[in-house]
Amino acid sequence: MSIDMGAIKAVRKEADCLFTKAEIDAAIKKIATEITNDLADKNPIVFCVMNGGLIFAGQLLPLLDFPLEISYLHATRYKKETTGGELFWKAKPEVSFIDRDIIIIDDILDEGNTLAAIIQYCQHAGANAVYTTVLLDKEHDRKAIPGFSANYTGLTCPDRFVFGFGMDYKGYWRNAPGIFAVKGL
Repeated sequence: MSIDMGAIKAVRKEADCLFTKAEIDAAIKKIATEITNDLADKNPIVFCVMNGGLIFAGQLLPLLDFPLEISYLHATRYKKETTGGELFWKAKPEVSFIDRDIIIIDDILDEGNTLAAIIQYCQHAGANAVYTTVLLDKEHDRKAIPGFSANYTGLTCPDRFVFGFGMDYKGYWRNAPGIFAVKGL
């Protein structure tokens, strides 16, 4: 499959910047303060949801100045597409959840199917409690569970297709230094 790199570059050039790096940094600091206040004495295991949560986790974790364990999991519904499908586990966690508090770090809460499935997995694996944090929560009425939200949210965005700071457009632009909305999507 050949990728039209000109088209990929054009998407970034034409995109609307929704949040700058400075705005994202401020949101991450706010989340870190909230998590520290609530969970510093819980001995949590922190899971980064790959690949989207990687950049957010890399910025958040150094701000959590208390003992914790770090791991990752990889579950996706997008597989480089612009619409979600069935949940696909690329890598399940390999640590014990029994009687542990869990923090899940993900990039975005869109419909919530992926995050809800991860929470359920952790609960069934014996977690004491599961907390979630997302950099971005998308505003719309299509949440998988009415009223579903993350415990800690950085920013709220309109119902548009976004990329940057961990979120991708067809596998690209996770590295964009802000959060951008694709023109027309």
